[in-house]
Amino acid sequence: MSDPQRGREVVVTGFGAVTPLGVGAGVLHERAVAGDTAPAGSHPAVRHADFTAGDHLPRNLVRRTDRFTQLALVAAEEALTRAGHRAGAPSPWLPERVACVIGCGLGGTASFEAQREVYEKEGAGFVSPLMIPQMMANAAAAHLSMRHGFRGESLCVASACSSGAQAVGTGMRLLASGAADAVVVGGAEASSSDLVAASFANAGALSPSGSSRPFDRDRDGFVIGEGAGILVLETAAGAARRGAEALGAVRGYAATSDAHHVTAPAPDGGPAARAVTLALREASVAPGELAYVNAHGTGTALNDRLECEALRQALGADVLAELPLSSGKGALGHLFGAAGAVEAVATLQALRHGVAPPTAGLRHPDPALGPLDLVRAARKLTTRARTGVLYGLSTSFGFGGHNAALVLAVEGRS
Repeated sequence: MSDPQRGREVVVTGFGAVTPLGVGAGVLHERAVAGDTAPAGSHPAVRHADFTAGDHLPRNLVRRTDRFTQLALVAAEEALTRAGHRAGAPSPWLPERVACVIGCGLGGTASFEAQREVYEKEGAGFVSPLMIPQMMANAAAAHLSMRHGFRGESLCVASACSSGAQAVGTGMRLLASGAADAVVVGGAEASSSDLVAASFANAGALSPSGSSRPFDRDRDGFVIGEGAGILVLETAAGAARRGAEALGAVRGYAATSDAHHVTAPAPDGGPAARAVTLALREASVAPGELAYVNAHGTGTALNDRLECEALRQALGADVLAELPLSSGKGALGHLFGAAGAVEAVATLQALRHGVAPPTAGLRHPDPALGPLDLVRAARKLTTRARTGVLYGLSTSFGFGGHNAALVLAVEGRS
């Protein structure tokens, strides 16, 4: 007898990524597991995506889009190809039943800055009419739907550094409501200019040493990265009907608000802890069943401390002390609106390969953070659930007090 609840489970049938470590979700995992760190760009605290748009997209599309949209389109191409769809080919879904939800924190800042320079030098008559459609934060979702002919709902989630994770959660809810048969979700960001870096530096968040070292006693802030992570979500029943392979599942999602301060997290970590608790509850997963945590881990003194406190509240001190935990931001930098989506892909890859990537740059774990099982070299993951499923938790926190948590799962593999 079939299980109707299992049929409604949200599964991942495709995923893709473009990051400072390279193009492709496979490259992301392989280089992260190897402990590689992306090289600095024009600014010592900036990590550009290893990506040239013209190598992947038509010239006219490159001319009309900002870099963050280009990153999203290329990551989506990988995800959709895995899921069985190619641009220009017949879709495996009804176009009216495919939604696009792409998170972005800052939008097309590169396009705005370039046109601002033109305006100041040449005058108003030389400003491109393409500036607004390039810089608008919903451009990635709009171009994704246009490029692939998807006519379901499309939108942008703009909740700072939790945007990508909340886009995944929004996609889950669209599937649960029956509003879509498939949802292309994720996040994209390309705000890696010197101007943006200067603002974060003056706010005291950017690493003056140009090195991201989450959870290290000598950490001094984050570095800026750019990239995109995209996933294709369907119900298990829908994927099975069209013969698509489920590459993993998103079992739980929850989001809360600190209601405290526009940049500083709540001092007790309570709302962040509640997001984790609610996500685990939706997934029907006990804290002790988790095999891995991909932490937000920005490398700022305050964020790392409060995230560890929140995890300790939600999971229990004993569980957290023995749970493999790492942050991708040591290798990638902080991808802002793309971070939660890229980290969801990284978590899924860690579970699929059964190997957790280390926190790049971590040399001297901060004892003030309390007992933690910090991954400092690639670590084999083993299931802690009686069902044999590997469960992973991915956390994201953003300016404005946004907290999001995702519980991902992959069937156990021998």
